Amino acid sequence: MKEINYTHYFWQDEVLRLRSIQAEDWEGHYYNRFDTPARRLLECAVELPPTITEAKKFAESYSDFDSGNGRIMFTIESLQGENIGGINLNSIDERNGTFSIGIQVDQNYRGQGYGTRAVRILLRYAFFERRLHKFNDYVLEGNEPSATMMKKLGCVQEGIRREVIYTDGQYHNLILFGLTKNEFIEHERLRETV
Repeated sequence: MKEINYTHYFWQDEVLRLRSIQAEDWEGHYYNRFDTPARRLLECAVELPPTITEAKKFAESYSDFDSGNGRIMFTIESLQGENIGGINLNSIDERNGTFSIGIQVDQNYRGQGYGTRAVRILLRYAFFERRLHKFNDYVLEGNEPSATMMKKLGCVQEGIRREVIYTDGQYHNLILFGLTKNEFIEHERLRETV
């Protein structure tokens, strides 16, 4: 196979790229399921124990953007091909122009800006290619890394849904964040001038 020239490739920046999930990505999904604290923050619940069968089925059902359920799943990888985690565009409402993004960065890569970079690529796609208008998301109370990432991206804290998630023996709040296309454009313009 011919070597790919990524010089002008939309789905990457200077550090990472997004690609389709492949069947062989099941292993990363399987091992991530053992990180209960991270999965609790992502899923707002403790999941049942992982199985290899479930992990393979997950990778197969989302490979090559084939799920058919409206969730567009990507693998995040370094420019050297290391699997960093996963990200998806979800809750797409074409009529109202709203969407959400889910992300999990593997434990060894957290706190290094990979999540912010991956979300920024997906925001560009949603706003400038899908003609979506507003990114809506939430962070489970106590998930400071995700709240910090939202703020770095220019998201505005829009409110708190009080005591709506029950996990770890108590009720937790959801912190609501939002970002319009125009806010994203302005935030990116300011970021580039710094």
